[in-house]
Amino acid sequence: MKKSIISSLDSLSLQDFDENSELIPLMTPEDEEEINKELLPTTLPILPLRNTVLFPGVVIPITAGRDKSIKLINDANKGNKVIGVVSQKDELIEDPTVKDINLTGTVARILRVLKMPDGNITVIIQGKKRFNITEVITEEPYFNATVKEVEESRPPQKNKEFTAIIESIKDLALQIIKDSPNIPSEASFAIKNIQSNSFLINFVSSNMNLSVLEKQKLLEMNNLKDRALATLKYLNIELQKLELKNDIQSKVQSDLNQQQREYFLHQQMKTIQEELGGVSYDEEIDEMRARAKKKSWNEEVQKHFEKELSKLQRMNPQVAEYSIQRNYLDLVLELPWNQYSSDKFDLAKAKKILDRDHYGLDDVKRRIIEYLAVLKLRNDMKSPILCLYGPPGVGKTSLGKSVAEALGRKYVRMSLGGLRDEAEIRGHRKTYIGAMPGRIIHNLQKAGTSNPVFVLDEIDKLASSHQGDPSSAMLEVLDPEQNNDFHDNFLELGYDLSKVMFIATANSLSTIQPALRDRMEIINVTGYTIEEKIEIAKRHLLPKQLEEHGLTSKDLKIAKPQLSKIVEGYTRESGVRGLEKQIAKMVRYAAKNIAMEESYNVKVNNDDVVEVLGPPRMERDKYENNDIAGVVTGLAWTRVGGDILFIESILSKGKGALNITGNLGKVMKESATIAMEFIKANAENYGINPDIFSKYNVHIHVPEGATPKDGPSAGVTMLTSLVSLFTQRKVKKSIAMTGEITLRGKVLPVGGIKEKILAAKRAKIKEILLSEDNRKDIEEIKEEYLRGLKFHYVKDMNEVIKIAITNAIVKNAKKL
Repeated sequence: MKKSIISSLDSLSLQDFDENSELIPLMTPEDEEEINKELLPTTLPILPLRNTVLFPGVVIPITAGRDKSIKLINDANKGNKVIGVVSQKDELIEDPTVKDINLTGTVARILRVLKMPDGNITVIIQGKKRFNITEVITEEPYFNATVKEVEESRPPQKNKEFTAIIESIKDLALQIIKDSPNIPSEASFAIKNIQSNSFLINFVSSNMNLSVLEKQKLLEMNNLKDRALATLKYLNIELQKLELKNDIQSKVQSDLNQQQREYFLHQQMKTIQEELGGVSYDEEIDEMRARAKKKSWNEEVQKHFEKELSKLQRMNPQVAEYSIQRNYLDLVLELPWNQYSSDKFDLAKAKKILDRDHYGLDDVKRRIIEYLAVLKLRNDMKSPILCLYGPPGVGKTSLGKSVAEALGRKYVRMSLGGLRDEAEIRGHRKTYIGAMPGRIIHNLQKAGTSNPVFVLDEIDKLASSHQGDPSSAMLEVLDPEQNNDFHDNFLELGYDLSKVMFIATANSLSTIQPALRDRMEIINVTGYTIEEKIEIAKRHLLPKQLEEHGLTSKDLKIAKPQLSKIVEGYTRESGVRGLEKQIAKMVRYAAKNIAMEESYNVKVNNDDVVEVLGPPRMERDKYENNDIAGVVTGLAWTRVGGDILFIESILSKGKGALNITGNLGKVMKESATIAMEFIKANAENYGINPDIFSKYNVHIHVPEGATPKDGPSAGVTMLTSLVSLFTQRKVKKSIAMTGEITLRGKVLPVGGIKEKILAAKRAKIKEILLSEDNRKDIEEIKEEYLRGLKFHYVKDMNEVIKIAITNAIVKNAKKL
C-alpha cells in the first residue's frame, strides 16, 4: 500500500486543502484486491472518533487526547496495529458509551504514531474494510467488540451507467479543485490518478465538506452504485455553493474597484475644475457662508446653519449623505426667512379687482376688504384662515388669485385632493435617502415670501392611510396659535406661518375633521341665479373662450336671451363649469366656419343654439301641474347645489301596507312613516275616512330611482302628498316646500335654504313653504335672489295643509 494525502482533522473538505499538503501515491486496484483478501479479526479494539468518518482505503491523521484512546493506540501499535474505528453520534460527549457510537465502522491499520509536546498523540491510519459491531465485550480500559464484515454490492465490470457516474464524480471534483482558491492545483493529479472506482468514491466522500451524520450515511450504504449517486449529489451541491460564493466575491470586488475608480475620477475632476476656474467643494461651502450673511434670520437659525455647514465640511463628498446635507442647506438658504411682501392698502382698488374677476360672492369680498382695513390700521395682525365652502364651479379656487392680486401678495396653490401621506405636509426626516421638505415649506420656498396667499384646494378630500393622517397634520398649519412655529421634519426648525393668508376650499363640510373645521372661518359660497350666470357668461366666460380659440368679439356675439336659453336648457348646476363648456361649443362652431370659409350667423339666435348644442336636455326640473292627487314639489340640497324633486303617492286596494321606493335613505323613509302615522292619528281633522287605511295600500315614490336620496327635509312634502291623496284634493299651483316634521305635527327648520331657493327659481316656482325658524335664513339672502317669490312660514302641519291643499277636487278623483 502506497502513501495517501495527509491533512489535518479540520481540513477534510476538497475546498479546504492546505497549500502545504503533500501529495503522495494513492491506493491502486492491486492494493484494494489485497485488502479484500485479508481476513477480518473476530474481535477488535474500538476507537470512537469525534468529528470524522473513516472510509476504506483512505488515509487520515487523527489526534487522540482521551486517556482511553491513547492507551488503545499504544497497545495496538505494539501489537498487530489493527483497530476498529467508528464515529460518535454526538461529538460533544467526552466519555462515550455503547449507545453513543455508530455500530458501522471501518477496520484501520496504524501507519505511524507521533507524540505531540502537549501530551496528545497524532496517529496516521488507513481504512481497510467496513464492519458491524455485533457485541461489545468490554468497555474498560477501552471498547473491545466482536465484529463481522459488511459485504459490499458492486455493479458489473462494464456497467455503462455506473461508469458515467464515476466520470461525473471525477469531473465535478476536478471542477471544484479548479474553482476553489483554497485547494492547491496538485490535488487534481490525485483525482486523475485514482484507478479504483470504489476508492475514488471513498476518497471524495471522505474529503467533502459534509457533516459526520451525512458521511456516516454514505459509509452505511452497502450498494456501491447508490453510494456513488449520493456522492455525486453532494458534489453538485458543493459546486453550486462554491460558484455562488465566487460570484458574490466577484461582485464585491467589482463594487470596491468601482468606488476606488470613482474616487480617483472625482479627485481629478476637482483638480480640473480648480484649473478651469470652476467651483470646488470648498468654494461651494464658502459661497454658502457668504449667502448666509445676507439672510435676515434669528440667532437660533444662524447657529443651526453654522452647525450643519460644519457637518457638511467634514463629510466625504462621495457618500450619499453629502447630497442630502447639501440640499438641506440649500433649502435653509432659499427659504424667505422674515421676508414679507408689502401689502397694498388701497381698499377701493382691491374691491375693484375682486369685482372685476368675480361676479357675486359678496360675503367673501366683504371679508377680504375687512381684513385689509384692519391690517391697514394694525400691521402685525395675524392672517385669517378662511374656508370657502360650496358646490363645484362657483369660483372658490380662482378667488385666491384675485385676493393675492388685490393684496399685492404672491399666490400659491396646493391641491389636497386624495392626499394620504402625512409626509406631504410635514416632510421626510433627513435620515431617508431622497428626503424632501413638506409641500407647505416647498411652496413657500418657491413663493419667495413668508406672507403669500396660500390656497389649500379641496381640503375636504384629504384621505388617511397607514402612512398617517394628513388632516391631523394640517391642524398645526391652520391654527393661528401654533403656526408661528411650524415644525417640518426635514427642516428641523420652527418656521413662522402666521403671516400666510390661508384660503381653503371645500365642497362639503361633513368630511372635514371637526377640529380642523373649528380652526377655519367658514364662508358659504352658494350657487348663482340664472341672471348671475348670464352676467358671468357675458362678462367672463364668452370673452375667455373667444380669446382661447383665436377669435374676437366681432366674430361671435351671443345676446342675453340666447345665453338664458343655454343656461336653462343645457346646464343644471350651481356653478358655471358646464355653462363654459356649452359656450366653448358655440365658439368652436364659429371657429370651424371661419376656418372653412363658410357662412354663419355672427349674432347667434335660438335656432343656432339648438343646431350646435342639440335639443334642450335640462327640462326635467321644471314645475309640473297639479292635476293629479298626491303629487307635490319638494326642495332638496345636493353637493352641486339645490334641486327640486317630486313626491308621488298612489292608493291600491289592499290591507293598509305602506311601500316606499325611489332609492331613499333611512331618514327619508322614517319621514314617510311619521307622515303616515300623523295622518292616521288626525284623520278626522282633515276629513279622511279612517276605514281607508285598512282597505288600501299606500305607495310613495320619489322619481329618479337611480339617484340616492336621504335627509329629513322632505317630511312636509310627503305629508302634503298623502293628505292630497286621501282627500283627492288639488295641491296649490306653483308651490314648493321643505321642512322636517315630528309626530306632534311640528315643522322643524332645515339647511341649504339659498340653494333650494335658486332651484325653485330655475323651476319657475312662485311660492315656497318652509319652517318659521328658517325666516332668519331668508333675511340673510340678497333681495334680488328673492324677487318673484312668495314665502309662507309655518309652525305646524295644520298650517301647511291650509296653505298647500285647495278645496278643488282633482280630475278623475277616486271614490274612497
